[in-house]
Order: sequence, then C-alpha cells, then structure tokens
Amino acid sequence: MDDLRIRPAVAADLGEVLAFWTLAAEGTSISDDRDGVARLITRDPESLLLAERDGALAGTVIAGFDGWRCHLYRLAVHPGHRRRGVATALLAAAEERFTALGGRRGDAMVLDENALAHHAWSAAGYARQAQWSRWVKPLDP
Repeated sequence: MDDLRIRPAVAADLGEVLAFWTLAAEGTSISDDRDGVARLITRDPESLLLAERDGALAGTVIAGFDGWRCHLYRLAVHPGHRRRGVATALLAAAEERFTALGGRRGDAMVLDENALAHHAWSAAGYARQAQWSRWVKPLDP
C-alpha cells in the first residue's frame, strides 16, 4: 500500500497504542498497560510494529523473537481501515523481521471466539495447530 507506512513504536506512542487496542483489538491481555508495553519496546525496540495511514494509526502487530520462536501478538486493525491491506502489510513486515533474525516459523495467539481474526490469519497463510494448547500461569510481581 503506497500510503501505508510501517514503523516500530517508540515510547511516545504508548498512550495512543493502548487507546487503539481498546478500539481495534479483541479482548485484553495482562500486559495491556503502559508498563507492559514500555518493557516490551525497551527490551526489543523493533518488536511492536505500527501501520500508519495519513499520519493516523491504522494497525499494530507485536513481532517478538526470543531467539528460538517467532511470536505474533496484537494484530489489530482500525475498523475503518479493515480489508484494505493493513494486516497483510503488518504481517509481511513481521515476517521480514523474523527472517532477518533467523526465525523459522511464526506463531500467533488468536482467541478461539474471534472469527474475524481467524479469516485474517488464514488469508495470510497461517493455520490453527490443533495438537497444541496454550497453558498459562499469571506471575505475581
């Protein structure tokens, strides 16, 4: 998309990103706060990718690589920008990042009930891996 710009988030973007996720993302995460996102971009400054169109935030994706696996989180597109290539451009940028870092496979955390997201991930070539389940334990600070 010629008018779409993809760039890494910086600290000054945190408030806008958090507000954006309340509008465009399905569900919330334990890390959806200023401190959580600040830790992310401090540890891995190129992991939170923003898509901007005409200076406005149109989409996000977190493309985290721990040296072993490539993790995708928070793929979110503003409702007014959906079906216009934003998710495709964000995922392409994330995959380019992973490849440059030596990553071999991207995995995404997608809510079971988020049918809209299922279509987006499927269209991008991702498929549900039925033999695995996510196990979680919230950590006390």
